[in-house]
Amino acid sequence: MKKVTILTLALQKQNKIPLTMVTAYDYPTAFLVEKAGVDMVLVGDSLGMVVQGEENTLAVTVEEMIYHTKAVKKGLRRALLIVDMPFGSYKISVTEAVRNAHRVVKESGAEVVKLEGGQEIVETVQAIVQAGIPVMGHIGLRPQAINQMGGYKVQGKTREAAQKLLEDALALEKAGCCALVLEGMPDKVSEMITTQLQIPTIGIGAGVGCDGQVLVFHDLVGFGDGKCVPKFVKRYADIGNQVVEAVQNYCEEVRARQYPSADYTYTVKERED
Repeated sequence: MKKVTILTLALQKQNKIPLTMVTAYDYPTAFLVEKAGVDMVLVGDSLGMVVQGEENTLAVTVEEMIYHTKAVKKGLRRALLIVDMPFGSYKISVTEAVRNAHRVVKESGAEVVKLEGGQEIVETVQAIVQAGIPVMGHIGLRPQAINQMGGYKVQGKTREAAQKLLEDALALEKAGCCALVLEGMPDKVSEMITTQLQIPTIGIGAGVGCDGQVLVFHDLVGFGDGKCVPKFVKRYADIGNQVVEAVQNYCEEVRARQYPSADYTYTVKERED
């Protein structure tokens, strides 16, 4: 079982081997996706929505990212562990961004930090990389910028917008990013960006032309309230309904005094003469 590193990502792009990434926010999920063989695990600030029930990712804190990443770390052996730098942790100043990135890596055990943004964060990316921390970029639909974008909208739909995304991607690569997430953009745009980069691209809602794909675990397995599931999500299981059915069966058996039966009860043996 060879450990996945940032060098592995580059090698798989070179050899045209698609990369897989899934989110996780706790130990049991990390243990299971690791067992399934994913290449990368992302502790995303999406936890604000799928774990905490918030409407967006903006309220997630550095402390919460560290807490969840520490738990995920314990479930991994092979997969590369990536963590989102949350909103407000890296755009106030370059100095604060480096300080927060150091803290997250030291306290959580993450191996890569992920930042959203284009050319405006190049200086920050350079500083974090120079400080010894690998950085994954994220362009296109950026959840931390929904108030600027007017919601969760597909990006790069015009020639000018697509060109801007390409320029952002090239700038982030030059700044030292080890990989780039492309979210919510037309497949032709993501394919064009992917072919012009030396670093791998990881798509989410960006078509099949990327070097790899990522999905939110809860979306992938159908675990949660099912609200606002994006068009690009394919559900590979329906865990949510299985959980509901299991708990319903439990409640029925308890109310009927069928559980716990003798098979699930401790008893004292009678004294043998």
